[in-house]
Amino acid sequence: MTKKNKSYFQGLVRSSLSSAWVFFAATIAHADGAAPAAPGLGGMLVPFGLMFVVIYFLMIRPQQKKLKEHQSMLSSLKQGDEVVTASGLLGRISGIDDKIVTVELDTNVRVRMLKSQISTIVRGKLEDAIQSSQPSS
Repeated sequence: MTKKNKSYFQGLVRSSLSSAWVFFAATIAHADGAAPAAPGLGGMLVPFGLMFVVIYFLMIRPQQKKLKEHQSMLSSLKQGDEVVTASGLLGRISGIDDKIVTVELDTNVRVRMLKSQISTIVRGKLEDAIQSSQPSS
């Protein structure tokens, strides 16, 4: 037997013995017939509570904050504001109701849409955005 094979077999025997020892120790620990103790109700609820707290601070709270900011932005809309819609259209508000907004996209081109579909207000930047998007000649 070579030295390499001998060290391999010694390692194999050691790992087998350690596995047997772990099994033997576990068997002795429960030799009296008692089953291992199950975690109590508190032990099961604590991880779920921690997961809920993490999900709340990482997902729910930022979403609620964003929704509140959007609602306040919608309530501050007025006629003449330059806006970007959820579909990406740029226009100026020409009429506003409780739930319906009329957006003028170009001269004599008006679109009625839900107020909630207004994405952002771009006060004073609409003309700059239109001019920068057109190719210079």
